[in-house]
Amino acid sequence: MLCRSCARIQGIAKRCAFCGSDHFIQHSEISDLSIAHIDCDAFFASIEKRDAPELQGKPVIIGGGKRGVVATCCYTARLFGVRSAMPMFKALRACPQAVVIPPNFDKYKTASRAIRARMDDLTPLVQQVSIDEAYLDLSGTEKLHGRRPAELLGELQNSIKSDIGITVSIGLSYNKFLAKSASDLDKPNGFALIGKAEARTFLAERPVEFVHGVGPALSKQIYRKGYQTLGHIQQVDLKRMIVDFGETGQWLHQRANGIDPRPVDPSSERKSVSSETTFFEDLSDKALLEDHLWWLCEKTSFRAKELGVQGNVLTLKLKTSDFKSRTRRITLHQPTQLAQVMFQQGRALLTKECDGARFRLIGIGISDLEPEQPDMGDLIDPNALKRARAERAADLAKIKFGNNAISTGRGIRILTEREKRKSSNAPQTPPQNGPDKKDQ
Repeated sequence: MLCRSCARIQGIAKRCAFCGSDHFIQHSEISDLSIAHIDCDAFFASIEKRDAPELQGKPVIIGGGKRGVVATCCYTARLFGVRSAMPMFKALRACPQAVVIPPNFDKYKTASRAIRARMDDLTPLVQQVSIDEAYLDLSGTEKLHGRRPAELLGELQNSIKSDIGITVSIGLSYNKFLAKSASDLDKPNGFALIGKAEARTFLAERPVEFVHGVGPALSKQIYRKGYQTLGHIQQVDLKRMIVDFGETGQWLHQRANGIDPRPVDPSSERKSVSSETTFFEDLSDKALLEDHLWWLCEKTSFRAKELGVQGNVLTLKLKTSDFKSRTRRITLHQPTQLAQVMFQQGRALLTKECDGARFRLIGIGISDLEPEQPDMGDLIDPNALKRARAERAADLAKIKFGNNAISTGRGIRILTEREKRKSSNAPQTPPQNGPDKKDQ
């Protein structure tokens, strides 16, 4: 068993032989498993409750005003049916007594970096898949640290709680799929294990949606073929699954049988960089939409430059007042990370969509990423290189003197609008980050 209090593995007993605690977990493979998934519990909300103890026990929602969406919420709010990505008006209808707090990403990033530093101390094989979630491969670390992976993880969990002031849930298994599955079993502040001997039995009774990546559309296809549980898929040979679902069938067959060959890859590449925002009021005016588009292009560009990437594909995302999504995509003639290029191409896509519809959300992003390259001239646009240099000079000024040191007319209009909202005490909706979350 593993003592949750002092993180020591020992023989089965009623109390820990080292600290006397009776808080422990038992598992026959506890000394053999080494692939872990760590998930911060209601991360943003936990940080806010840590910094404002009077919020303890209250339902807390992190997100924008009535026009925004829920970024995350605490477990108390979840009892009322509040969920991430839920429109704010629905969340407040479900839980009118909730305390709504705008996101403070600087504070969340600081905590995330502190947790990441502790994970890096345990193993170089850390794959962080979002600000609050990561995989660790602790194979071979026992010789380095003199402690088994489960003990190292228990100690890590305890130190995050005592030093950083939040809880994390840990899943430990022999591959990434099962480690992530285990981390969801005992939230919050949980520690769960799934071993090789029990994997197929554990999975057999689970619905097909238990597999991360099986959404509503795919699950309907699976049900139509007569597979209701992962156990049903276990009973079918691989060839039958491939006939029914193509390459997806092989993936489903592997997961249903507890197979996941993906390594923990610290160099796993980000697939996209993007930003989006939900408006306080629905917009149909093209000029106002373009103002917001420029601001998001600047934000996305700055992130791409920080990451040292550029994209070959640009995507415009819109959501209408009746919550219907419109996604428009274009392949660029050369990759970019520049705000002006994103805006030029994004504006052309936006113009085609301004057909009288009213929009509640707009987003812009780049994908098909590659390492950044020096700015190149453009025969079609002789002034492109000059504008690129001007944009990079402005970036340096913003880094040195603040984001508002240099701004365009569009940027000033957006800032002015935000100040009006603040002065009138209207809820302000910060932009929601666009890069795909979770395991990519």
